[in-house]
Amino acid sequence: MHLVERDQELTTLTDMIQRTARGEGQVALITGGIGCGKTALLAAVGDRAREHGFEVRCAIASLAERQTPGAVLGQLTRAGGPVPADLTDPPGTAAHQDRTGHATSGTLARLGPESLDSGVSRTLQRLCAAVERRARRTPLLLCLDDVQFMDELSLHWLLLLIRGLSDAPLALVLTERGLSRPADPRLRAELRRRPEHRPLALPRLTVEGVAAVLAPYVGTDLAPALAAECHAVSGGNPLLARALAEDSRHGATDTHRTAPRLVVGDAFADAVTGSLHRGWPALLRIARALAVLREDTPADPTVARVADVEDTVRARGLRALEDAGLLADGRLRHPATAAAALVGCTGQERAVLHRRAAERLYEEGAPAVRVAHHLVAAGAGPAPWAVPQLREAAERHLAASRPASARPCLEAALRHCRDDGERLRLKALLAGATWVLDPTMGARHLVELADALRDGRLPDQYALMLAKYLLWHGRYVEAADAVERIGRRDAAVTDPLAAAEARATRELLSVTYPGLVPGGRPAPGQVAAAGDPRTRGAAALSDVLRHGPGRQVVGTAEAAMRAMRLGRTTHEWLTCAVSALLFADRTASAASWCDHWLAEARARRVPLWIAEFSSLRAGIALRQGRPHEARELAEDALARIPVESWGVCIGGPLANLIQANTDLGDHEAAAEYVEVPLPAGLFDSRFGLYYLHARGHHYLATEQPRAALDDFVNCGVLMRRWRMDQPSLVPWRSGAAHAHLALGGTTRARALAVEQLRLSGDALTRTRGISLRVLAAVGRPSQRGALLKSAVPILERSGDRVQYAGALAELGLTHLRAGRADTATELVRRAVELAEECRAPALAARLAELLPAHDTPSPAEATERHHSLDLLSPAEQRVASLTAQGFSNREISARLGVTVSTVEQHLTKVFRKLGVRARGDLRQAGALAG
Repeated sequence: MHLVERDQELTTLTDMIQRTARGEGQVALITGGIGCGKTALLAAVGDRAREHGFEVRCAIASLAERQTPGAVLGQLTRAGGPVPADLTDPPGTAAHQDRTGHATSGTLARLGPESLDSGVSRTLQRLCAAVERRARRTPLLLCLDDVQFMDELSLHWLLLLIRGLSDAPLALVLTERGLSRPADPRLRAELRRRPEHRPLALPRLTVEGVAAVLAPYVGTDLAPALAAECHAVSGGNPLLARALAEDSRHGATDTHRTAPRLVVGDAFADAVTGSLHRGWPALLRIARALAVLREDTPADPTVARVADVEDTVRARGLRALEDAGLLADGRLRHPATAAAALVGCTGQERAVLHRRAAERLYEEGAPAVRVAHHLVAAGAGPAPWAVPQLREAAERHLAASRPASARPCLEAALRHCRDDGERLRLKALLAGATWVLDPTMGARHLVELADALRDGRLPDQYALMLAKYLLWHGRYVEAADAVERIGRRDAAVTDPLAAAEARATRELLSVTYPGLVPGGRPAPGQVAAAGDPRTRGAAALSDVLRHGPGRQVVGTAEAAMRAMRLGRTTHEWLTCAVSALLFADRTASAASWCDHWLAEARARRVPLWIAEFSSLRAGIALRQGRPHEARELAEDALARIPVESWGVCIGGPLANLIQANTDLGDHEAAAEYVEVPLPAGLFDSRFGLYYLHARGHHYLATEQPRAALDDFVNCGVLMRRWRMDQPSLVPWRSGAAHAHLALGGTTRARALAVEQLRLSGDALTRTRGISLRVLAAVGRPSQRGALLKSAVPILERSGDRVQYAGALAELGLTHLRAGRADTATELVRRAVELAEECRAPALAARLAELLPAHDTPSPAEATERHHSLDLLSPAEQRVASLTAQGFSNREISARLGVTVSTVEQHLTKVFRKLGVRARGDLRQAGALAG
């Protein structure tokens, strides 16, 4: 084996061999940590000695044979060892000689410390003399590996041999491994007094040395790049570095990575495990204690307590692990090192280790989170202080938005808690912790907790939580008492934060379950006076649903979000504020805020938060005319939280999936979601409105106008009953008008369209654009063109590309009927392009059927359009390209970081240079090439 960074030591040992050959007896002790290359160096010395004509004899001491007298001597005498045939047996032993006359190991095995009388000592002295005589015939090298494990009889003989080193060509090379105890102090003392002794301490490898170890396995190009990481994991231990090299042989690079990758795999784990199991048992116990304390910063007494060793043993063991490169700053270097230390450790043994760790950390006053980690891992039999520690740890995890960590703490506390009142409070905490992981997990305790609340066994402070959770699952009867207690708590509580939460919760429930929880009707703009941001978020949503969009509502919702951070007590109010922006027709702002909170939820890895914000973002994407994106987001929401766990709130993601697939023309997929069983109570919640509206559009698209009309009308009935009849929430009259038109009810269709336009207000919002479009569809033909001309720029500004595409196509048809084929072609072509950009091929194909056959430009026209782009400056080309892709001036302004006025100025110049009159002409002029 090629030795790395051992040249100096090998030179020293070679010099020793040469001196021995000249008749100078020599002895060397090689020390170093486990796996630092002592045995490999010993083998290299043996090879050098053979090159110089030496006879080399080797023996390895082992812990298993430490109590076997003469175990090492027996290895040296086997197979033609150094003991001569004429050696007489020690007195009092039953000598057995083989056919060659050599003493057998059986003879030596019968010698023990109790037999070291004068006769045995004389025999061992004669053995030493015999070795010396053999060395004078042929230079002799004795290599003894792991002398710290040498049996007593062999050690006695070795000491005699070292004391008698003279001018005979005899060399001894010993190795001692750094363990939890050193070799026998008599050996060290004897070596120190010998002038011919050469102590050699093997250091761990440098980063450059590790690179040399890696090179034969991963190549000279990759080795330097991996060396630093490999050194950090292995600590420069040659054995561990070589194991990492083997693991990384085939995994250093792959087709998906451009950077090299160090693999910490089975070879490394085996090397660590083998190193620890070759040492003293106490060393393994110390390593296992460090493994279970890995998440802590253990003090030395804590390690000793968990390992169940004395402080002196602990100190030597830590030093041995440090020497082997397994420790860094008192901790095991790598998770794989900790895992390897625990290999072979039974579940019961691990539980004992964790129980000791919990006890010691509790005595030290460590934080409850650290103590609870070990209590959970210990499993059974905690001390009386364990339940309070587990509860405190769970509360801290929940406060830090770590529900997955809080859950096992609460479950462990429940297993050992014997107080009925405390068990109820623990179950309430567990229901809250598991709720955000999967609402179904916490549901099993809800009825019991509701009964306890009603009977007074559970404090009213839990009414907020129970009301929300019971209503979510449609358990309206059980929720009634909890809802009533929220109002009483709001009036009685003196804590302003708790009172604010109660008001915010009641407001939220009143607009989410308006058929069950009565709510107030504050005057428009009243929400600005609310102080707590949670209350402001809920009140903003309530205001926009009951009074329609307003600028003050928008400001209040955004201010509320700026004052909050995503957490256990805020995520519901953040969804309220985002929804308020959405229903105020501030789609771009709602999308920006929702993207922010969705990224935060994903970073926290809380499934319910991710699912709720994904579903909300899907609804926003639908209003942006991005059905493909909406479908992906809604599918992700259902992947995070299964359908059965959504309760009545399933109406949200289902509505998004039905509408998205309908817009994409995938009616089979939409039909599958229509067939999903609905929970009882869905249509007592606001989510039922979304579902009815989406299903109605699916029925319209699949030529079922009667079923569609029923859904739209039922949606309207609920909205009027709940005093939330705002077109910006659900424009049900648009769908109902189209259904009436399909059934021949033109008069009723026109009346609904007119009413929706009146309710949508004068602001140039998406809702108004939709209302104008539907009025054009059901109104008089003479008014159709003017209505669509008004709708098109509004829908373009709103960002809803699906609605914008539909309005363009319908306006194109009005021009076609009026004989203006060129204008019609231009408008319909742009509508097709928008549908393609929306990744809605069915819609694009349907609109493309309206294009005249002569629509495709000739090659000469295409070349002329391309050359005309050379007239544009780089800034003008960027603006033209984004405009041709369908972005509004405001969106282009945001993308390019310029003002809207600058965008308009660039567009004016673009139109003049390219000779076009409308935004839709830019794609025909080849502006996308810029």
